[in-house]
Amino acid sequence: MNSAAWHARIHCGQEVGAGFLVTPRRVLTCAHVVHWSDQDPVTVVFPHARELGELSASVVAHGGWAGGPTDPGDLAVLELEREVPLVPARFAPPERAYTEPYPKLVAYGFPAGYDEGTLAEYRAVSGQLIAGEWLELVSWQGHGQPIEAGFSGAAATLPDGRVVGMVTAASDAPNVLKGRMLPLDVLARYWPELGSLVPTPGHDTDVLRELYALLRRAAGAGRECDPNRMYVDAVGAFGPPLPEGGFPTLGAAAAYVQWEVPDPAAVDRFAGRLRELVDPGPPAPRAAPRASAAATAWAPVVVEIDHSGAGPDQVTVEVSAYRDGQRRPVGTRRLPRTGVRAYVQRRIDEAVAHLDPDAEELVTFVLPREWLNEAVAHWECGADDSTPLGCAYPLVVTDRARHRSGRLRRRLHKKWQQLDAGLPVEVHRVECGSQERPPSLRKRLWDGDAGLAGFAVPPAAAREHFEVGLNVPVPVLVWSRTGCPAAVHGEEPGTGCGHEDPRLAWSEHGQRRAGAGRPHTTVLAEAPSPSPCPGTVFLDQLTAAVAGVPPAELPRHILSLRMTADAADEPDRHWARDLQLLWDDPRCFPEPAASLHSPVD
Repeated sequence: MNSAAWHARIHCGQEVGAGFLVTPRRVLTCAHVVHWSDQDPVTVVFPHARELGELSASVVAHGGWAGGPTDPGDLAVLELEREVPLVPARFAPPERAYTEPYPKLVAYGFPAGYDEGTLAEYRAVSGQLIAGEWLELVSWQGHGQPIEAGFSGAAATLPDGRVVGMVTAASDAPNVLKGRMLPLDVLARYWPELGSLVPTPGHDTDVLRELYALLRRAAGAGRECDPNRMYVDAVGAFGPPLPEGGFPTLGAAAAYVQWEVPDPAAVDRFAGRLRELVDPGPPAPRAAPRASAAATAWAPVVVEIDHSGAGPDQVTVEVSAYRDGQRRPVGTRRLPRTGVRAYVQRRIDEAVAHLDPDAEELVTFVLPREWLNEAVAHWECGADDSTPLGCAYPLVVTDRARHRSGRLRRRLHKKWQQLDAGLPVEVHRVECGSQERPPSLRKRLWDGDAGLAGFAVPPAAAREHFEVGLNVPVPVLVWSRTGCPAAVHGEEPGTGCGHEDPRLAWSEHGQRRAGAGRPHTTVLAEAPSPSPCPGTVFLDQLTAAVAGVPPAELPRHILSLRMTADAADEPDRHWARDLQLLWDDPRCFPEPAASLHSPVD
């Protein structure tokens, strides 16, 4: 059968195993079959194409197998001395191996006495991986040829001849017809180039081929790129977080995006970023094009709230949408504070309809300072939709006074031009109970050219420090809305870090009320608490969560964190549950800021 010509017999020292041709010159087999390749030659024979004779081969890629029977990465890629005129193996989507009813899987091996090869019929027990690595196999009929020495490296094929995995091991127990195989997605984890050959549901085959061609070109050109940043850029807000330890290579990151990220568009974005790396366009002018790109990256829906002057409980709310760089007012109304949420819910829906269909929404709350800790991200989308706004849109807040300050907008504009390089930024921490003097913090943020400051407590509990961050100015401020209960530090209620109601700490006009939220005097190191400080835990988690994320991507990234927190088994205990993001890029709002006009509806 010509269709079986790609089955191969591998010989290395005392080991005999199987393999299968995947390109005209590459053969896959088990690493343990060629374990002694540094001492003994590796030869390959194709039983269905004996006219090719015995071919020498070398190991060109290795899965990292350490030598033990349960060590992962038992894969080797062999390169033949020359290309062979055979049609390589065809592949099926990996899940076909364990789609019910479980199909028969056929392995072509070379046990003792069968130099020409023999067949064994098995099936998968389940789609559950053993130790994240192997699928378990059992005999198809309960009798017949066992998987034994000589089958290692054999392709496990469906009845139509397509490959779904590679046999790696057999059971040592007598009279037990069981074995294990590495499925295709696991094989691709160790040799990413396999990803360009295996059909992946939801992914365009041409895009996958281009992606892996770009990976080869990037490697050949010696292009350097951080695979972790590439991954974070590609998966966006809804993708899985960066795996622990990150990725050692671009290929590993690409394979993970292909096999583990449910959004097919992530592969397109990864390929697009890699294309820019391999085929850089002509250098663009430094300032204007970058500012324009940043300004159009988001399509803001702006909710601006201010005191109306009609009474302490009355505010004016204006909702606008930005399209083509122009502000489009949607509605303005004077309301009691209790009516703001329902009005905003209705108007945001209307504002989104004004955006370009292909634009990415950015809901921005421009708030008086005493409202900055308002839980707007927890507001529901509407009466018939309980989804929190912060889980439906990238959502940020900003300070109204800063939003309307020409001096601060100019400084922020310059700071964002520096941040457009896309490099991750350091989290400048303001700890719970910080004893740092505000002038010292100002100098630290200024000297450090800070792009992001993280606060362990809400603004009202660290008023002077927070004002420094606003006025330096730092483009991005992040804090925990709930802060740290006083009891953690052995303080009386009302004196701790973050438990104070922030709205009670400010006057109607944004002035500090006498005695409200006095600076901390507790030195935490001198009063060890029985449990970790929640504020410190928050900053530790925040620092890890935003590592590698460019500032321009933070609204999207924080959306993902909020969704993760909301989906947790105990949402209220998740560190990101009450995360508040002040993100302020004035280029997103190019129209000159004006005062709220009189209510019209």
